[in-house]
Amino acid sequence: MADETNQNQAGDQIPSTVDQKAPTVSAANAPSTSEPVATDIPTANAPDPKAANPKTNPNAATQTEQPAAAKPAAAKKEKAPAVEDKPFVEFMEQHYLPALQKAIAAEGVGDLQLAFKKQKLPVAGFQSAEECWQIVGSWQNGQRQFNVYFPDEDIQGKKGFSCNEGKKPSTLESFLIDERKITLDMLVSRLVYRLNGQKWLGRN
Repeated sequence: MADETNQNQAGDQIPSTVDQKAPTVSAANAPSTSEPVATDIPTANAPDPKAANPKTNPNAATQTEQPAAAKPAAAKKEKAPAVEDKPFVEFMEQHYLPALQKAIAAEGVGDLQLAFKKQKLPVAGFQSAEECWQIVGSWQNGQRQFNVYFPDEDIQGKKGFSCNEGKKPSTLESFLIDERKITLDMLVSRLVYRLNGQKWLGRN
């Protein structure tokens, strides 16, 4: 019986699987084994760069979230100073006179004349060489007049009051001497109360 010829002995080599099934891919992507060459064939472990959404592509790399920068603390607004802390003349002219004019007019006095001036005390029988700041109010052609005195040029200091009907006042009263802290509302309301007690306001 004749011996069967071995293909290896006959010089015929069996082609490799890569050469048979993918000669083009093999030639294009693995031309040489001596030099490292990058290929376009994706690997199983590399994420697809086109699929960056981690919900649809678990292999997609997620960007580390940076903590939000802390907002600077808002500067506290400085509390506006009380009107009573303003300079004496400024307080009297810009706050006390307008508030007093409005309060007395609300009591039915339509021809009130108010002034803030520095002059001597008008009290009968009282001699004073010094002048002091005063609020002078009058109506009914000057028949009713009152004065509020501020000898210390300070609303927290000494204060006096006088009133007259057609003649100089005969007495000088203390005004708001028992209060620890004088406010604008207090200066207005107490004077209106005193004038009402004189029966000068409303239907009096």
